[in-house]
Amino acid sequence: MTNPFLNLEYEPAMENLGEDYYDIVIPAEFPQHILRFANQALLAKIGINADSVQESHWIEAFGKFQGLCPPLALRYHGYQFGQYNPFLGDGRGFLYGQVRGNDGKLYDFGTKGSGRTPYSRTADGRLTLKGGVREVIAGETLHRLGVNTSRCFCLIETGESLWRGDEPSPTRSSVMVRFSHSHIRFGSFERLHYIDRSDLIRNLLDHVIYYYYPHLCEQENPYQQFYRELVERVAKLSAQWMGAGFCHGVLNTDNMSITGESFDYGPYAFINTYDPKFIAAYFDYGGRYSYGNQPVICRLNLEKLQAPLSLVMPFPELEEGLKSFDHYYEQYYQQFMLRRLGFINLSDDLGKNLVQETVDLLKESQYGYHDFFAKLTSDFNNGWYDNYDLILENIEIKSSNLESWKILYNKALNSYQKDQMKSIQAILEQFNPQNIPTRPVIEEIWKPINDEDNWQLLYDFVDKIKF
Repeated sequence: MTNPFLNLEYEPAMENLGEDYYDIVIPAEFPQHILRFANQALLAKIGINADSVQESHWIEAFGKFQGLCPPLALRYHGYQFGQYNPFLGDGRGFLYGQVRGNDGKLYDFGTKGSGRTPYSRTADGRLTLKGGVREVIAGETLHRLGVNTSRCFCLIETGESLWRGDEPSPTRSSVMVRFSHSHIRFGSFERLHYIDRSDLIRNLLDHVIYYYYPHLCEQENPYQQFYRELVERVAKLSAQWMGAGFCHGVLNTDNMSITGESFDYGPYAFINTYDPKFIAAYFDYGGRYSYGNQPVICRLNLEKLQAPLSLVMPFPELEEGLKSFDHYYEQYYQQFMLRRLGFINLSDDLGKNLVQETVDLLKESQYGYHDFFAKLTSDFNNGWYDNYDLILENIEIKSSNLESWKILYNKALNSYQKDQMKSIQAILEQFNPQNIPTRPVIEEIWKPINDEDNWQLLYDFVDKIKF
């Protein structure tokens, strides 16, 4: 075969678990296939030379689903807005295949919008084109900001007209392929608890540890160590979301990855100003999944996971493991925010004070959250080292904290040598892109696509967001 995607060495890791965990499905056939986005940056990660890939190769593999592995719709349940739902599962996607990256880790190709499955219920199993575009934007932006995230591998328009209540209809359709470490969810374990199959929980847990936590295989108590590490990964992820000013929107347990990776965005949004009550999902009437609630909800979801895991390991070990969540969250939030401020190493007290003063400044002033970090990056200069009055001198922030923040930021700069100012600027540029896709930016990108089939703004955005 000449198609590089069909020549990959696929591993039947999930398939080998057996049909207690998935259903083999038949992909949809679409009237049209137009490649709209191809993530060339990910090709090297799986050992493919971009020059060897043609447009038809993407379409054959990920639009027409020619492949060597059976398409697997994964089974799972989940807590949705606090209520348990046993009627879930991959309703519009499947696991296309699993491959090893150059880093030796296992990666999934997972589809979205690829047709009906046994879990579609009354839905059509499709994805709107705008939904696909939004997922491209989310993955690339979060990756750029340093968030542990899945990314869109490709997006193909499929030529069908869809009817949706939350988009002007009829609207265009697409199929998207997500590139991530795993599509195993908290809800994958919750389903097995619901059907009272501790044997299948143990089997799945062994699988997860073997493939995604291999360093734990030789540990004396790998189950306990797995949960402890998962707690750390999820705490880190929630800290990254908060620092990135990102609101996932729907943090149900079926949207939580067992590898601690960000995926399944849905109605996500980037905040405009620092507002803990900001809500991304229009249907989140009570604000359960507000921006400020994300760490609490992530911790609660880890607590919910204890029920299925307690069938194969002592419950006290799970309780003990969860106690470290708050510590890890604070540690990683401070680390993430300091990078956005240009620092890798600051004394603990200085770092904590600077992060807190920054949050207080943004909260009181309601200055644009992303504009603040973009301005900090674009205006940064050596004069700030000697004179704190020069720091952000051209910014209009109405806050009683501004001068004290400038003094503290100057103190942080002076904890370095002056000849290290370039390295601070480099960190600022790495973690603070100048354009963040808030809702108005996404609409600006979408409008020419919808009105004129003009994709240039999307391609320009993806190019600019790269580092």
